[in-house]
Amino acid sequence: MTEKKPRLIPTGTCWCGCQKEVGLGKFFAPGHDKVAEAALVAIKYGASVPEFLHNHGYGPHHSVSGAAVEAGIWEECTECSSRPGYRGTAESIANHKRKYHRAGQ
Repeated sequence: MTEKKPRLIPTGTCWCGCQKEVGLGKFFAPGHDKVAEAALVAIKYGASVPEFLHNHGYGPHHSVSGAAVEAGIWEECTECSSRPGYRGTAESIANHKRKYHRAGQ
């Protein structure tokens, strides 16, 4: 049985802590999700994101996004001509397809 995750509600303020106002339905100002991730990795693990990935066995030699697809947590875009294609959550793949694979393009 999978653990039920809490429903998170955007507040209108960037969740990285910068206090910037963000648009409806958004958690972060553009790029600030990466700032928050890097800060959390530094706080919890005392490492940069590349060091964190390396310490867990990932990097150019072993794809973390590929591992997420193999684990069934993420998906890979079936419409991308290059391999590997774009990888992400089902919602992210849907957004990617709307942006880059519209019918007739």
